[in-house]
Amino acid sequence: MTHLPTDHEIWFALDRHHKEIAGSKMRDWFQEDPTRFSRYSIQIGDLLLDYSRNRITDETLSLLTKFAEAMSLQEKIDRLFSGKHVNVVEDRPALHTALRDQTGQPIDVDGENVAIQIAATLAKMRHFTQHIHDGTWRGVTGKPITTIVTLGIGGSFLGAMLCCQALKDFAVTTLKHHFIASADPALIQDTLEQIDPESTLFIIASKTFTTLETLTNARFLSAWMQDRLGPTVIQAHFIAVTANADPALKFGIIPDNIFPIWDWVGGRYSVWSAMGLPLMLVIGSAEFDAFLAGAFEMDQHFKQTEFSKNMPVLLALLSVWYVNFFHATAHAVVPYSYRLRSLVSYLQQMVMESNGKSTSMDGHPIEYATSPVIFGDEGSCGQHAYHQLLHQGQHFIPVDFILVGNAEDVLIASGLSQALALMVGKTQHEARDALLFAKHPSETVDYLAAHQVNAGNRPSNVLLMKQLTPKNLGALLALYEHKTFVQGVLWHINAFDQWGVELGKQLLVPILRCIQDERYTLSLDAATVGCIDYFSRTKNDETA
Repeated sequence: MTHLPTDHEIWFALDRHHKEIAGSKMRDWFQEDPTRFSRYSIQIGDLLLDYSRNRITDETLSLLTKFAEAMSLQEKIDRLFSGKHVNVVEDRPALHTALRDQTGQPIDVDGENVAIQIAATLAKMRHFTQHIHDGTWRGVTGKPITTIVTLGIGGSFLGAMLCCQALKDFAVTTLKHHFIASADPALIQDTLEQIDPESTLFIIASKTFTTLETLTNARFLSAWMQDRLGPTVIQAHFIAVTANADPALKFGIIPDNIFPIWDWVGGRYSVWSAMGLPLMLVIGSAEFDAFLAGAFEMDQHFKQTEFSKNMPVLLALLSVWYVNFFHATAHAVVPYSYRLRSLVSYLQQMVMESNGKSTSMDGHPIEYATSPVIFGDEGSCGQHAYHQLLHQGQHFIPVDFILVGNAEDVLIASGLSQALALMVGKTQHEARDALLFAKHPSETVDYLAAHQVNAGNRPSNVLLMKQLTPKNLGALLALYEHKTFVQGVLWHINAFDQWGVELGKQLLVPILRCIQDERYTLSLDAATVGCIDYFSRTKNDETA
């Protein structure tokens, strides 16, 4: 049995080491060691990780890798890839890596070779995509499909939306794409104003086909379509991606229009499956294969590379280093690319839904911190908003800067300047000298200099991507998947369940009934009852 991280002596060695280097400055380390960048950077394909601006030494890395060994990380990696039940709470594998496997070898899940199912589903996706692209697939009035609307939420939506936005420059058709997650009527109305029902196809993406928001939207849009095109519209205008075919069939979707996924694929890890069908419709099957290949390349690196040179492992170790020894409660992700504007939302689910836990694998409460809060925005926007807090705030917040090599020079310069500023900061002496050089009155220099002090010594990683291509995006997303898994191993928690999310779902249904039917009563707290009563009175006032 793997013990808690705090059961290992190496944890306390890391704590002692943290105290030893707490007063050291990264700017001094760079002056003392001109090889620091080359020693603390890794390149995998077109993806370069520069982790030299971290508060680490060779001893730090040695201790961290020993910690990973103490937590049996390699054994856990092997179990992940071999289809073992690493999701111990729900007693099933988490085998999303099988979806992009390129080896052609059998992949066993409980005695069944799932590689056969994966290949069959990919073939079905390619066949469907070809029929949409060449106009073979027609709506009920004979028009070809020109618009795709994907209905989903969480993992059934975020990955596909991110990838469709990120790879828009690789689009092989003029298909228009819309995504609807919220059940807010305003979003649906805005979407309906932009589509022609005769040439629109809806993808209902729901692993369980029971998610209330998705089904609420699907039922409304089905009725909207039938009102305009007749009762047979579902067969030609609706398809489903789900692991639960029965309710999809009851909805009216024919068997040929149901694309399977499996219970061993978590929603937030599912963009590689038929949940990625919207992406294949954008970029075509060949580039979708490149997307899978990029992820597979990162998988192989993760499986086979020693921890000290392993990109996902190092990112996870650095995260634990900051969360548990520097008491960082947040982590910023800052992509300097408009195309990656939804990456942060995707990673928020990936990381916080996976590792926002307070119970160990053994079912006991834990007393150390786990997932940090993930936040961020497209880089240029963030610079003029929350970056102020990163530089001068009281919170210790590590940052990932993501730069794309073929971007405008100003974007690359902006990202690198932010990383440099966080590292070097500005001392009061430096601020004072700059003010004097700028001819500020001497009587105000000390006052102004105090406000211009930036502590610096704030860590960041810089991820540089040669180009934003399907292959490179696949590698980037797989990198963060594996980082998230390793964090879970190091914290001895299950990264593959989400019981906090499930509790909210369970409480939603009875509360909804209370709102919709005053005769339905439920034993609720006074605050919830008060809010329901206010909402009911407001609704009655509007209809009076």
